[in-house]
Amino acid sequence: MDFQIGSLFDILTSKKRFDANKVALLTTGHPYVVRTSLNNGIKGYLNENVEYLNEGNTISFGQDTATMFYQKDSYFTGDKIKIMKAKFPEFNAALAMYFIATMGRAFSNFSWGSSSFSVEIIKKQIITLPTLNDKLAFSYMEEVIKALETERIETLEAYLTVTGLKDYQLSKKDEEILDTFTGLTTLESRAEQSRAEQSSMILRLINLSEFLNWCDGISELNPLRLDELTDNSEQEYPFYGQSTTDNGIIEYRRLRKSVLNNKDGKPTILIHSNNQNIVYLESPFYLKDGHGATSVLQSETLNRYTALYIMTATKKVIVQRFNYNAKATKIGLKETEILLPSSKGRIENDFMSEFIRVIEKLVIRDLVEWTDKKLKITKEVVWGESIY
Repeated sequence: MDFQIGSLFDILTSKKRFDANKVALLTTGHPYVVRTSLNNGIKGYLNENVEYLNEGNTISFGQDTATMFYQKDSYFTGDKIKIMKAKFPEFNAALAMYFIATMGRAFSNFSWGSSSFSVEIIKKQIITLPTLNDKLAFSYMEEVIKALETERIETLEAYLTVTGLKDYQLSKKDEEILDTFTGLTTLESRAEQSRAEQSSMILRLINLSEFLNWCDGISELNPLRLDELTDNSEQEYPFYGQSTTDNGIIEYRRLRKSVLNNKDGKPTILIHSNNQNIVYLESPFYLKDGHGATSVLQSETLNRYTALYIMTATKKVIVQRFNYNAKATKIGLKETEILLPSSKGRIENDFMSEFIRVIEKLVIRDLVEWTDKKLKITKEVVWGESIY
């Protein structure tokens, strides 16, 4: 059955907007939710007046990006965040996942900008939900989410086993790489940097344009004209936009070879100016028309591991420097400096690659431990097996 979002949720304004440039972010306290697509929208934690906390068990909505996250606990917000409070008492985390997925489809074709996501427009959007006897089938929606979680966990378990990624034990060399990274120093003066890196590796401020090349001749496409460009004899490739979901991929299409980018499948980084979203790819691709809003970057030394390091270092800087009103344009990005490991005047690409491989092991370790725990609980609930 179809429902207007406004019939299901109150769209509330945050009790107080905390400017990201004027607050001191902490590692503990109450969550500080902004429009980022990372970490459930949480940029950090604040210790502010609890009078301005927004209710937990709600959905935070990034008003110009349509990024939605379930917030279990009370939270503070940054700019242009709305709070979606359910009008029904049954609302919980599992139902939130179902609603977010459904609402995400409703907003998937919207353009960027706060005017596109005004409160009235949000309220009027139509979503389709399961019903039973003309009432929302809450139990069914919860069961769907639980079943999907179980399926994904079991698929993940099988994948980790087949690929050998369960081998996450750190070697002596891995430990040394972590120690080296922990000991890296950052020097303010460029003269100090130059002297220090002659004898040791340091973290040095390096301009993005020094080691990344902005690709020319990128073909950008109007999504409304894709059918005119269709050629079913061609291979299927991803069509990228500035979406923060599915790694930026809107859909897969078979289009004329003349509009295909990165035909050789070189390692590539995309940085979107509107939301500072960064993605990595190793395939030919099509790109949504954004009037040059997406920077397409390559380098001879770029691979998946060095890219992940560079992307993380870049994201840390540009989310502070840019926003929707001050976009991460190509000019702005070319003037952006990030901290990278360097010695003897050269970027340490091998070290970056090795470091990310170690981090991958650590992430896999946490993932495996979480998966094992969830599998034990699932077996007990679903199959009645003991978790001990």
